[in-house]
Order: sequence, then C-alpha cells, then structure tokens
Amino acid sequence: MKTNNNDEQRKTLLFPGKYILKSTVFIVASLFVAAALLGFLGYLNFNAFAGFKLIPKRFKPRFPYQCDVQDQTHQIPFSQNLTSRLHPNRSQPSSCPSYFRWIHEDLRPWKATGITRDMVEKASKTAHFRLVIHRGKAYVKRYRKSIQTRDDFTLWGILQLLRWYPGKLPDLDLMFDADDRPVVRSDDYTGQQNKDPPPLFRYCSDDASLDIVFPDWSFWGWAEVNIKPWGKSLEAIQEGNNITQWKDRVAYAYWRGNPYVDPTRGELLKCNVSENEEWNTQTKEGFKNSNLENQCTHRYKIYIEGWAWSVSEKYIMACDSMTLYVKPRFYDFYIRGMMPLQHYWPIRDDAKCTSLKFAVHWGNTHVDKAHEIGELGSRFIREEVNMKYVYDYMFHLLNEYAKLLKFKVNVPSDAEEITPESLGCAATERWRDFMAKSMVMSPSEEFPCDMVPPYDRMALKEVTERKTNLTRQVELWEDQYFHDLANKP
Repeated sequence: MKTNNNDEQRKTLLFPGKYILKSTVFIVASLFVAAALLGFLGYLNFNAFAGFKLIPKRFKPRFPYQCDVQDQTHQIPFSQNLTSRLHPNRSQPSSCPSYFRWIHEDLRPWKATGITRDMVEKASKTAHFRLVIHRGKAYVKRYRKSIQTRDDFTLWGILQLLRWYPGKLPDLDLMFDADDRPVVRSDDYTGQQNKDPPPLFRYCSDDASLDIVFPDWSFWGWAEVNIKPWGKSLEAIQEGNNITQWKDRVAYAYWRGNPYVDPTRGELLKCNVSENEEWNTQTKEGFKNSNLENQCTHRYKIYIEGWAWSVSEKYIMACDSMTLYVKPRFYDFYIRGMMPLQHYWPIRDDAKCTSLKFAVHWGNTHVDKAHEIGELGSRFIREEVNMKYVYDYMFHLLNEYAKLLKFKVNVPSDAEEITPESLGCAATERWRDFMAKSMVMSPSEEFPCDMVPPYDRMALKEVTERKTNLTRQVELWEDQYFHDLANKP
C-alpha cells in the first residue's frame, strides 16, 4: 500500500520532536564514530575536545619497538602514526635561515657539468660509506670503519630525516667521509686534466677545498664522551644559562678541551692566568663526561679549532657568554651565517693571549654590549640551528644535490638496507639510549622551510668583505689599546 505524502507531512507537523530527536541521535552517533576513528588514527586530542581541534598525537618515544627487549612491548610503531596522511594544522613554511644559501655555493663546482656516476665513485677513495636513497629507503655500502661511531650516528641521523619528511626525498647516491679534514683540494681540479672533482660529503671544509659540508654526528649524540643528542643538550644548556645571571658570572674567558690534538690548542694553555701574567683567561684540560650545562658560568667562552673544526662550537655558542672565536681555518654548515661583533668576538690566531686579554678587557668595560653579543650568538644557535632546521638543511642539501645527478640511481648489489631497527637493535648501553632519545616518532607537522636563492657574485663579495672589515676593526682597537698601554706614563 502506497504512503500518502500528505499523511507524512501531517505526522511531521503533529510530532516534530520525534523527528528532531532521530536526527539529533544520528548526528551525535556519527560524531562519536568519527571521534573514535580519528582517535585511533592519532589525530584527535581528547583533552582539547571542547575545542574539537584536530592535532596529531605525540607518542612518548620508546625504542626500539621491534627489538626483543624487555619493557618495550607497548611501543606504537611509526607506521601506525599516520600524521603524514593528513596535516590539518600545517602552517605555511617560512623562509630558511640565510646560511642555507651556502648550499648553492657548496654545490657550485658541479652546477655546469652535473654529477655522473663516475664522479661519485671516484670519491670512494677516502669515503667511509656510500649512501643510496631509493624509493624512500636507505641503503649503505661500507668501505671502512670511522673514528668511534661517527658513521653509525650520521646514518642514524639520515634515517631520522627519512622519518621526519617521509616520501619527500628523491633518489640519490653519495659518498661520505667521516674524518675531520677536507681532502678534495680545489687546486687539483683547475687544469684540463682531472677537471671533474668528486662530490664528497663531510662535516667541515675550508676555502681551499670542495668537500660538501653536512651536519655532524653529534646532533644525534656523541656517546663516547657522553654528550646527549642536540635537542636534549640544548635544553640542558638553557637551564644552565638561567642559573647564573650574565653580570654575576666569572669575568674571565674560559676554555675546556683537549689541548693535544693540535699545536694551536697547546698555545692556548700559555694564556692561563698565572702569578706572572694576567691574561684574563682560564683554561682546563678535559672534555669527556663533562656536563655542558655546568659550564655556562663565565662571561666569555673561547672557541678554538682542534685538528679541524670542533664539535664543541655549538655548545660553547649556546651558553649566552660572549664567544671569543679564535680565527678559524675550517667551517661547518652554519657558522658562515654568523657575523663578528654581532654573534661572536674575533680573536687573532697569531697572538692569542694578548687578543684574549683585550677581548675580556673590552667586554668588562662595555658590559651591556658584550652581553648583547653573547645573547645574539646564543639566540642564533637556539633558533636557527635547532633540530627542525638541521633536518631542513639536510633536506634541502640532499634535494639540491640530487638535482645534479645525471644518472639513474640504482641500489648496488653489495649495499645493505638500513633501518632504525637494524642500527638501533645492534646498539647497546649509552649508544642505544642516545638513539632512542633522538628517534623521530612522527613526521614533521610543518613543511620544510622555503629554500633561499643563491648569492649573486656581488652579494657574496659584500658578505665576505663585511666579515673581513669587522675583524680588522677589532684588531685596530686591540693595537691601539696595547699602544696606549705601552706609552702610559
């Protein structure tokens, strides 16, 4: 029997509450089903349910989740944390820090020619490993063991990058040398023969070399000397900064480290305060097992290279102390974005003791300005060299490098796939603990920063000349100070 439409309309008019109730029950039930699904997928924060805000859940890191280890059975696998599928709260990317421009300069030697497979394989002469990224997975061919576990923690960092930006890296093939000093000398590739330099990644380079700089292993922890991953170390140093106000700190320059790795450090020990000389400087041997957060007690901290650039740089510059930066030969990936008299105070390499003495004298007679230099240097480290930007630098460097490859990337038959499990499960004690602390547990909730354009030749010249002129200005102040001191009646 057919239903009369007029009858249905009359029922609706007579009993409107019944139909409103049904609709309300349906809507509420649908919301609870949706909430349960989103909660299961990891997108609904029930604590913020009143605002009904979709945000990715943050799971407490426990590692490794597929290793046969006691008390690790409740780890939520990365594959179940689906934040890479929906990003309702992603903000528009900001521009990358200015030092990212140096990526273009580091890759400039291959801009015109591109990079062939033969060029890559020539770099195996000194490389510790060959890294291939293919379809989002990492494969490694090892040539020799590095110092300590530099190679393992560098590879660990690359695996975390793949988790931070899953599916975003292109296929690529590179060689990595985990030793200290650069080896690809630009003079060896200026003639007609051997004109194609091998692209070789490492932690530092210098003006006479073409090695491609990459963030060092200690960003994920330096287990051998008990320095925690950078994110944890930065938090601890910041807490240490708050213990002693800057003006209440010891009004001397302070350095602690290994004086035997290079003669220039041995010379620094001669600048110690003694009965015969007042150099305004305190130096101390030893770095292993030292608490970084307990070393922010002086107004001035000295940075000096060792055999090459030194890992200690970022820890020293994070202290809010004015960094007294002894003239370097080498550079890492971020220092080229820092400026003398803005982020640090330059120190002569050929007259360290007198240069340090003047720096401390100037700081103690220009307290506010010295404090400002220390704060700006530390802020640069905290805000522009945090782990988000470390991963962004790696991301953009590898992307720009991959654009230059002129061959199809294949996985070598003798390369092995590496995963967080293959590296992490094999690690023990502090090494495993640091991998756990630095493990990326969910993809980034933000896009990579927008890559900055390369310098034009004139702008690059201006940046270089500005650094030179500011350093020269400090030297003139210093010369005038000691001239006046010598001629004081």
